[in-house]
Amino acid sequence: METAALVLLIVVSAVLALFLIVLIVALVYLIKLLKRASQVADNVESAATAVKRGVAAVPILRLLTKIMTKKRRD
Repeated sequence: METAALVLLIVVSAVLALFLIVLIVALVYLIKLLKRASQVADNVESAATAVKRGVAAVPILRLLTKIMTKKRRD
């Protein structure tokens, strides 16, 4: 019985150690993924700000093109 208990203890300890290593590796990849997601979110936010600024200039550009086309016709 004592030998069987020791073998069981060793097997359970090895399995737990393996799960611990797998968990650590998974956490490292998760942290890297979250950092990339944060960078992507920052880039998307920057792009959205740029588009917003560009859209604000569209009415002015339309007005200028209308004025220019009217002057060309005259």
